Amino acid sequence: MRAGLSGRFLAVALFALAACETVAPPPPPTEPPARPTPPVSATPAEPSQASKDLATYYARVQNDLLTRGLLRKDGGGPDTPFNARQLAENFERIALYDEYGGGTGTLSGRTTASVLRRWEKPVRISVEFGATVSKDQRKSDTALISRYAARLARVTGHDIRMDAHAPNYHVIVAGEDDRPAFAARLREIVPGINPASVSTFVNLPRSVSCVVFAFPGRTDFSYVKAIALIRAEHPPQMRESCIHEELAQGLGLANDSPEARPSIFNDDEEFGLLTSHDELLLKMLYDPRLRMGMTAREARPIIETIAAELTGGPV
Repeated sequence: MRAGLSGRFLAVALFALAACETVAPPPPPTEPPARPTPPVSATPAEPSQASKDLATYYARVQNDLLTRGLLRKDGGGPDTPFNARQLAENFERIALYDEYGGGTGTLSGRTTASVLRRWEKPVRISVEFGATVSKDQRKSDTALISRYAARLARVTGHDIRMDAHAPNYHVIVAGEDDRPAFAARLREIVPGINPASVSTFVNLPRSVSCVVFAFPGRTDFSYVKAIALIRAEHPPQMRESCIHEELAQGLGLANDSPEARPSIFNDDEEFGLLTSHDELLLKMLYDPRLRMGMTAREARPIIETIAAELTGGPV
């Protein structure tokens, strides 16, 4: 969880999401036809006073961060050097540990050792909006997410693109008033989802600015679905920051590290957008020399080799 601001990643196995262990069925052999996206009113609803107050709060938070020189957009520079050793260590902490352990679907965070997870299937991203999200914001957020998806595809070499008809990565932009209406939508996207996960989504505390749920399949470590929640009340720069981190973390970079710099996978909020360092982490994650299910010990020699290649220096 980002200190006092966002708890940005929750990755839980599909089989662990069912409260009674018998509710979640195994994934079907083929992807079912996409269900229609809930209709969004052509005329957005007026946000409640609670939502407006939250927007005011986040505007003050963004102003404070920018005043302190945080949420940088430059991607890192001469003041943020890193070498092969640092890159390898950062990758291990971020890709091979989970920010939230236990598979409970809650935000009671504790970092736990994990294994390498990523997508094997093509990633198809859709964007859904709550009823209170303005037309202008819907348009700008959709364009931003589309551009970012293209960047993630270039960096990882993986098949990632927007697809509203058959999505498996659902980005939901919703305000305080909208989230309860999406509870049924979450159950539709992930049948048998743990009630605690739905409750986390609907009752997200103010201290958590955005979150992503990523679901591995029952039989291996590859992700098959993801749901990212972006608060509609965020001012533009914080909202873009959430989009950058959540979509990247939902690809398999599940943890944050205070040692990672320059990086958005660090709770210090210094960087708001994906950095050059983070692009290398994504390249490493989707390097075919790394296999899904690897532990840190198994992956370490390969991680060090790749890090040395990417930085041009020894580990």
